[in-house]
Amino acid sequence: MIARPAWLRYGEPMENTPPPAGDRIAKVIARAGVASRRDAERMIEDGRVMVNGKYISSPALNVTARDAIKVDGKLIAEAEPARLWLYHKPIGLVTSARDEKGRKTVFETLPPELPRVMSVGRLDINSEGLLLLTNDGGLKRKLELPSTGWLRRYRVRVNGTPEEATIEPLRNGIEVEGERFQAMEVKFDRQQGANAWLTIGIREGKNREIRRAMGAVGLAVNRLIRVSYGPFQLGGLKEGAVEEIKTRVLRDQLGMDPDDSDPETAKKPGRPVGTAKARAKPAGFKPGGGRSDGPKPKGPNPTGPRPMGPKPAGAKPTGQKPIGQKPAGRATLRRKPGSSERG
Repeated sequence: MIARPAWLRYGEPMENTPPPAGDRIAKVIARAGVASRRDAERMIEDGRVMVNGKYISSPALNVTARDAIKVDGKLIAEAEPARLWLYHKPIGLVTSARDEKGRKTVFETLPPELPRVMSVGRLDINSEGLLLLTNDGGLKRKLELPSTGWLRRYRVRVNGTPEEATIEPLRNGIEVEGERFQAMEVKFDRQQGANAWLTIGIREGKNREIRRAMGAVGLAVNRLIRVSYGPFQLGGLKEGAVEEIKTRVLRDQLGMDPDDSDPETAKKPGRPVGTAKARAKPAGFKPGGGRSDGPKPKGPNPTGPRPMGPKPAGAKPTGQKPIGQKPAGRATLRRKPGSSERG
């Protein structure tokens, strides 16, 4: 019988007994950019991880910098600084490292100069717009948690003519097939023929949340574009293009100290910094040079104070250079009266 550590006996920590040194091994593997924490735990259970020359079968292990960790026989690298990229996902790509149906994935289309990255959340194959990418499993997990409090905003085109009575249940929270969705921010923008454009904000991001919620009130979504994730905004970033967020901006948004390399130990992420330059408004941008997303909503900027993201043409450059394709020339279109949408 294997003796259990003193702090685990009887289910309660003993007084004056310090917790084990170091970090959980899955967290260390994730911070090294090998895999997400969940995938690292699966690797351990599959017998692919070795610590100090011995294979381990449980992720319930703390390790320090003195321990030698190998995954599939290869020594993992030291943790890299957390980095974050904005990516304009096109329709038709799966947000997954592998697809059992053989469909093309987001990661197959990224520029080759990017390191190994993970997506922060997902966009389904028929959705487009802003997808955050990171090299750090801890940062990925932090930004995905609802407790982060960041609003994810979408431009949504639905078939039909929604009335206030139709969309009001969404603002109060709705239950769909036994799953409860939190209250959404829903704003009607305009009717355009047989379709209507809405701006919707959510804080959870459950699987196909917007499509399922809209379907529950009788509205079919035929286009869905994520335009912002917290303070980070799609703006005029061209379809398929990638742009890195500056380290200083990332630290400011996460509340990290200058010497702190672990995003998970940072304070709760805050709202956009007041000194940030205003980006292009999401409601009227033209993704990938294709058809227009609809009209620009009236009233105050729905994304709140000065979001972060790619600058529109003509703005003062920040030194933040996009990777891959060049950003689109104009981020906002002003539609002439009487014009109609194509597509």
